[in-house]
Amino acid sequence: MQGIARFPKVIGAIDGTHINIASPNQHEEIYVNRKGKHSINVQVVFDGWYNIIDVVARWPGSVHDSRVLRESSLNNLFENGHMPHGFHLLGDSGYPAKRWLLTPFLAPQTQAEQAYNRSHKVTRALVERGIGQLKRRFGILHREIILQPVKVCR
Repeated sequence: MQGIARFPKVIGAIDGTHINIASPNQHEEIYVNRKGKHSINVQVVFDGWYNIIDVVARWPGSVHDSRVLRESSLNNLFENGHMPHGFHLLGDSGYPAKRWLLTPFLAPQTQAEQAYNRSHKVTRALVERGIGQLKRRFGILHREIILQPVKVCR
């Protein structure tokens, strides 16, 4: 991913996307996302060639992206040293900054911080484009899926 905006040692960009579902029969309230729709929150990581290198599709729409990551095996791999040392993921400001997860400065003060944010934005846009391509390729992901949540996650 270094070639995108000179961001070294970045192996992927992470983001969450919501897949709309019909109102489930049980625990309906936990599937309501911040936009008031019923959904499954899906975490996706893309590499620099638009390959999906990790996906987690099992959380109700009310669950925040940072919790999906915190509870994921990807988090465990990085936290327990099973990923190459010094390599990173890029995430938006909804994620906590970690030694292996780079997020933008919320209020950049210096030109260096502003330049970092520009490179971060350009590089991380890859995951947003990847999710868009995924949803265009599989049109059902744009509509309300009328199945029980466990089947939608599969």
